[in-house]
Amino acid sequence: MFTVAFQTQLLDVKKGDKVLEIGTGSGYQTCILCHLGAKVFTIERQKELFINSKKIIHHFNFNPRLTFGDGYKGLPTFAPFDRILITCGAPFIPEDLVVQLKVGGKMVIPLGEGAMQRMILVTKLSETELKKEDFGGCSFVPMLENTAK
Repeated sequence: MFTVAFQTQLLDVKKGDKVLEIGTGSGYQTCILCHLGAKVFTIERQKELFINSKKIIHHFNFNPRLTFGDGYKGLPTFAPFDRILITCGAPFIPEDLVVQLKVGGKMVIPLGEGAMQRMILVTKLSETELKKEDFGGCSFVPMLENTAK
């Protein structure tokens, strides 16, 4: 729960923000974002998690847009997003997600390969400039590219 709260705090979600979540997982973080009043778009690459989280999220009467697919690609059809939250360890900041982030928007991403990553807050200052802030070590399952199973 600490990690969910920490990432949520860094994301600085405001009511009405359009948020892209990469890695729906159990749906817990999705429900928190919905409860904060965000318009949530979430992607899960594991079919079983996708099916289970869909049931849990709807049980709590939240209605985010749930997508089964590859998080590296994001959801360009629904971009731009005010916030992007990545809930898996990424070896690099996906360019497709940077493009889908509004100028002034924020992305929280566990960045790095292996067992440990760094919690990074990325602020998009302009179409070509990013500000990156490091908030310490963390450990997440890896973000996998070109996979949805």
